[in-house]
Amino acid sequence: MEYTRLGSSGLTVSRLALGCMSFGDTSRGFNEWALDDEGAAPIFRQAVEAGITFWDTANVYGFGSSEEIVGRAVREYTRREDVVLATKLNFRMHDGPGGAGLSRRAILEQIDVSLKRLGTDFVDLYQIHRFDPLTPVEETMEALHDVVKAGKARYLGASSMWAWQFAKLQHAADLGGWTRFVTMQDQYSLMMREEEREMFPLLADQGVGSLPWSPLAKGRLTRPWGEQTLRGDTDPLQARFTEAHDRPIAEAVQRVAEARGVPMAQIALAVGAAQPRRRRAHRRRDQTAPPARRGRRRAPGADRRRGAPAGGPLHGHPPHRVLT
Repeated sequence: MEYTRLGSSGLTVSRLALGCMSFGDTSRGFNEWALDDEGAAPIFRQAVEAGITFWDTANVYGFGSSEEIVGRAVREYTRREDVVLATKLNFRMHDGPGGAGLSRRAILEQIDVSLKRLGTDFVDLYQIHRFDPLTPVEETMEALHDVVKAGKARYLGASSMWAWQFAKLQHAADLGGWTRFVTMQDQYSLMMREEEREMFPLLADQGVGSLPWSPLAKGRLTRPWGEQTLRGDTDPLQARFTEAHDRPIAEAVQRVAEARGVPMAQIALAVGAAQPRRRRAHRRRDQTAPPARRGRRRAPGADRRRGAPAGGPLHGHPPHRVLT
């Protein structure tokens, strides 16, 4: 197993993380394909044997039951000091005012119940599951900072939002002197490459680590196209993978895997092997340009591709998901 730093922090984690959305109590109605303690046991044991020290869950996974299973697994298969635990908050857990979102009330309530379910005094990485448009970013970042200062979380992370939203949160932290995010957990695979447009350059510039979720496109990149599983039959998010856009990608991955004689999953995971590096090449180009060109700026609303309008789904353009 290879190990690296968690974003710009000094915390060492395994390059492969154990995502724990697949563990939980199906009777709570979160997903029908989750594994209980017995079903998850072989996966936890294999993770420990492989040296995977980074385990990631969320309060909403199994409506709390994933955190409970993860907590029991830590005590049964390893030691708390040998595991980097991460969890998240934002999605609705109950109807009360602290049951969802990123208000101060919700953050201070949800961290405590997550710690209780996990059976630990702190989590290593506390992540906001999505951006909350109903709460001022200053309120969110100050409350998260207080969680860190209280010793209930060591580091902060975010997940799945637009680059401008993440930049807004980081800027609020800088202005308030509060704890910044060190990671961004975003959806990224050969079938979903939107993050390459704006998020990855932002993370590289800010020194923030990327934690791709669904790097195998929920299994679409690990088996022949059209082959179904229980999750594929019951997970509404699978509808995102369309015949027109995604079948050619899955078949291309299969051809490469067969030609190289390695599993499809290994080929698909290779796309995320190269992490964004902190660069300021655009500034170097500007500083070394001839005097006549130095300092030139593009007109507002234009991007780097031949003066086209700034792109992205928010502007009516389709996500960039072309296999190159």
